[in-house]
Parts: sequence; structure tokens; C-alpha cells
Amino acid sequence: MSPADLRDRVATILSSATDGEVTTGEILGGGSLAALGVGSLAVLRLVDALDDELGVQLDLDAPGTFDDFDDLVRTVAERAVRDD
Repeated sequence: MSPADLRDRVATILSSATDGEVTTGEILGGGSLAALGVGSLAVLRLVDALDDELGVQLDLDAPGTFDDFDDLVRTVAERAVRDD
């Protein structure tokens, strides 16, 4: 999957994790997940969905992983490479 496709896919998964309260467009604009309105329940849903859909396992306690959308995508990309 190309970096752009992965970014789009993670944004779609994240939007679904928020039940559509945060749109894919808002997410793709980047920035802090908290500022976008992504709560802790959505993060839990996101972690499960990333594991189910992409086979990527993320640690909820990993520093910086869930602070910013671009950092999240970077972490997912790194984990996808290591998990293959």
C-alpha cells in the first residue's frame, strides 16, 4: 500500500471509530487527535480496527502514537513493515 493510500485508509478507519463524528476530511487535515475531538473510546476502537483490518498492533501506552494524525500514520506504517 502506498503512503498516500495508507494515510487515506487510516483516516477512514479513524472516522469510523468516531462513528463519523470526525470526518475523513477533517482527519486528513492533520493535527492533534484531541483537537479533532477523538476521544478515548474512539482510540480503543481505532486500535481494534487497525489490528483487524491491517494486522497492525499498537500499544496504547506508546508515547506520541495517538497525539497527532501524522504520527499515528507513521507508526502504523512502521508497524506494518515490521509485522510483515
